[in-house]
Amino acid sequence: MDPIVIGLIVLAMLVLGGTLWYKDQKRQEALRAWARRRKWKLSRDKRKNWDRELPGLKVFAKGHSRWGKNVITGTFHDRPVTMLDYKYTTGHGKHRTNHRVGVAVLHCDYPTIPLFIRRENPFDKVGEFLGVDDIDFESVEFSRKFYVKSADKKWAFDIIHTRTMEYLLSAPSFNIEYGFGEIAVYRNGWCDVRKFEEALDVAWNLYSLTPDFVIQQMKGSSS
Repeated sequence: MDPIVIGLIVLAMLVLGGTLWYKDQKRQEALRAWARRRKWKLSRDKRKNWDRELPGLKVFAKGHSRWGKNVITGTFHDRPVTMLDYKYTTGHGKHRTNHRVGVAVLHCDYPTIPLFIRRENPFDKVGEFLGVDDIDFESVEFSRKFYVKSADKKWAFDIIHTRTMEYLLSAPSFNIEYGFGEIAVYRNGWCDVRKFEEALDVAWNLYSLTPDFVIQQMKGSSS
């Protein structure tokens, strides 16, 4: 290849890398300012073992070389919350892929059962053909647009009732997980302030939509 062409490619890569670095620095500055306004704590240190801290959340159990940084902790509507930039790796060598995820976790005051909710994608149709099916609900529209998985179908039906389905159909698009006592809302790619705020709103609204009888049942089961 012509040395001039190679030089232009290298220059373009350097410019792109510099631009992405600058944008992320500005994002981190905005996160720090946001945390200060909210009187939340932000730690820039890398932390591992999220899968041990929150074992009910599968997002923290994927791949290897897992860590989180820019960890923000505080309270939102009087509930403890945790937000972070999370990274994990799948594959090795030439097949190695790094994954970045922006995660917001709202810690509930009652036990929960693992439950996964996300928007449907074209690959889900292939899964259905192969017999890997998700949970269907009375709302045809909701079942068509959302993939729901849980080992406890009764819990899924109790949590995802009519008002929850109506809310999720109009809510911002995120992956949602219930763990053993928390609700995690996350997306691919690290979040800016606006995305974290949206994720927190989704988590809080789902927490608020939990029926009282479910909360009482879960608190009773833990006593």
